[in-house]
Parts: sequence; C-alpha cells; structure tokens
Amino acid sequence: MQSNIFSGLFVGQNLVALKEVDSTNTFLKNLLSNSTPVPEGTVIMAESQYAGRGQQQNRWNSEPGKNLTFSLLLQPVFLSPLNQFYLTQVISLGVAETLNIIAGGGISIKWPNDIYYNDKKLGGILIENILQGSQIKYAVVGIGLNVNQQEFPQWVPNPVSLRQILHKDYDLRLLLSHLCSRIEGWYLRLKASKLADISAAYLALLYGYRQERSFRANGQEFIGTIAGVTQQGRLQVQQQGILQEYNFKEIEFLHQK
Repeated sequence: MQSNIFSGLFVGQNLVALKEVDSTNTFLKNLLSNSTPVPEGTVIMAESQYAGRGQQQNRWNSEPGKNLTFSLLLQPVFLSPLNQFYLTQVISLGVAETLNIIAGGGISIKWPNDIYYNDKKLGGILIENILQGSQIKYAVVGIGLNVNQQEFPQWVPNPVSLRQILHKDYDLRLLLSHLCSRIEGWYLRLKASKLADISAAYLALLYGYRQERSFRANGQEFIGTIAGVTQQGRLQVQQQGILQEYNFKEIEFLHQK
C-alpha cells in the first residue's frame, strides 16, 4: 500500500518508511540540523526503533513490525511558545479520536499526552519543539501506539494493544492514514485559533476528569479530583476544597485498586 492512501492536504503526503532507526524523532531532527529541505507534514515511519523514548527519557517498548512508531514534522510558527500546550492537545485529540472510532469507545487522554483504553496505556506522544527567537520554528511530533503486539515485557506498566481490544490485526499504513487525517484537521483548527473548542474537546476526553482519583505529589499520597488544565498545560486538582496546579512530573497518578 503506497502513500496515496493519505487524503489530507499535507500531513503524511511525504512519507519516509524506514526498516530500523534509533528513534524517528532523532532521525527527523538530524534531517533538519543538516539543512535538508523537509516539507511540513513529513512523516517518518519505522518498523523498529531501538532507542525509542517517551516523556523524560522513559523507555518505549515496541516489537518490530507490530506497532506504529512514527514522527511528524509541523511548523507552528503562528503559535506562541507560551501556548505550546495547545499543540499537545490537538495532537492528542487527533490520535484519541481516531482510536475511539476504531476501538468503539473507551479511549481517553491521560494528562498530558498518553493515550489510554480504559485504565491501560495504548500509546504515547513526545513533542519536541525547536525554537527560533520567539517562534516555534519546528515541532517534531513522535507517536508510538501498541497496535498488533500481544505480549509485553514485565517492566512495561499496564499496556494494551489494538489487537487485544479488537481481537484481530489492524493494517498499520491504514491506521497511519486515519491518524494523519484527523491530526491535520485539529492542527488546522489550531491554526484558525479555535482555542476554546480545542480545550473543551481535550477536557471531554481527559482521563479521570471530574472523578476522584489517587495521586502522589511531594512524596504524599492523596485523593483528589481533576478540575481542569491551565492554558500552559498544568493539571488542576481539587483536594479538600483547595485547587492545586501541577507541572508534568510533579504529580503521579496511582493505579486504581
């Protein structure tokens, strides 16, 4: 199946498929640093990543040829770095909505940008912004999804794959095409400054939103309720009548018992 299945305006129109790479994000950043002309919307897809990583250098496990690991180049020069969390939201929405349709529901976004099916992790997103002055010159968007993998190492926390949900394999190129189309739609809404729509849609799919959950912050475990997310991407948690805000890695979700 060739890249002509990509029906969007620009996302996925330039597809580079690799057999093996250390990391698709690193590969794409190297192209940019070598002054190689890379059109916006370029997708780097790899069958195998041997140094794939998630947020804050977390390891990403992926069985070769079974899952979808790709990076997408965007040029959100219109977006202030202060508002860069909106980019996280639109990418997360594009991925979550696509998977919700395929899985028949049950998909949510675990703050800030993990993709969950019920209480299990289906995938994750890593966005690396390259700034030039006060502009985001490039955004290298890495996406990893468990698709056709059925067994995971012990060290992988609460994983699930699309194969385990659907009980059948799913075509990786077709899934990539659906994802690119939906991501492009949300990205164009961001370009059109539909910020309130984006935030509302993100909250509607936010894992644990307005539910009592167990958390750990500052070494203390507590019960709190997610009340929202700030414009800068801080998680707002209501605890005993007090609203607290947390940056990424300042608060941890504890598994539901």
